Amino acid sequence: MELEGKVALITGGSRGIGRAIALAMAREGADIAINYLQHDQRANEVCKEILSYGRKAIAIKADVSSWEQAELLIEKATEEFKKIDILVNNAGITKDNLLLRMKPEDWNTVIASNLTGVFNCSKQVLRPMIKQKWGRIINIASVVGIVGNAGQSNYAAAKAGLIGFTKSLAKEVASRNILVNAIAPGFIMTDMTKDLSANEQEKLLVNIPQGRFGNPNEVASLATFLASDRAGYITGQTIAVDGGMVM
Repeated sequence: MELEGKVALITGGSRGIGRAIALAMAREGADIAINYLQHDQRANEVCKEILSYGRKAIAIKADVSSWEQAELLIEKATEEFKKIDILVNNAGITKDNLLLRMKPEDWNTVIASNLTGVFNCSKQVLRPMIKQKWGRIINIASVVGIVGNAGQSNYAAAKAGLIGFTKSLAKEVASRNILVNAIAPGFIMTDMTKDLSANEQEKLLVNIPQGRFGNPNEVASLATFLASDRAGYITGQTIAVDGGMVM
């Protein structure tokens, strides 16, 4: 129970990687605040599963791309649990298209959700973490932010920005015992990837040395480790979980 006594807030925690991280941290003893935007039933189901582990859980609906809603999210989570020890910035969306065809609103929406949302939540948990002299901020980036991907200039820009944000914030708060790291998943089987055709999947697998897609639990295992005291000398890093795709 490496996270016993800790409180974790996971944005975008109702499904996919966020759900897996929430459940993994709960199994290690953390109480969990689940943030979601659309999937009420799924968020409540995650909370029920967390409660079955004997941990506390709350689901909070909020759009993290809004400063005001992110502020309300942090306030509600703190009100419920009295503190936030671990923030996992996982919420994100895609609106893919070639740049020539990309609408300005698709650029702005992806940047707001995937990058500005991280700023909104991180800034608002920082002062309490500094006060308690302990904190973990884990940002879910993407291998696309490292190597780019045609048709995803908005998503790649947001994730590359997130990697730079991670390094900069890590340098700012390392002396306060707050560690900031990023995880860059490759192709993980979630709602965002399951709709790929068999032909598309085959093309992707050619570039993955392990010859398979990852699963959300493999990302969650790393997130749980980075949140624990075992990772006490790791900060400012971006770790790929990608089967060797971008080595």
